[in-house]
Amino acid sequence: MGLIKIFSGEEILATSLKEKLEASSIKVVIRYNNQANVLPSIQTAKAAELFIQETDFNKANPVIEEFRLSI
Repeated sequence: MGLIKIFSGEEILATSLKEKLEASSIKVVIRYNNQANVLPSIQTAKAAELFIQETDFNKANPVIEEFRLSI
């Protein structure tokens, strides 16, 4: 089984969701997508993507949905 992307957005939100998932014993991979290196004149919030194992999706889905409803 592979990784699936469950979130893409601002780093602060990604970190919050990552902490909630890890509290539920779900391992999370975070990838930062920093466009400042490509377009240094554009100042944007640091983007991040979260990935989990496909096998953890059923366990993670309630946590993800609760998080999405809270933002």
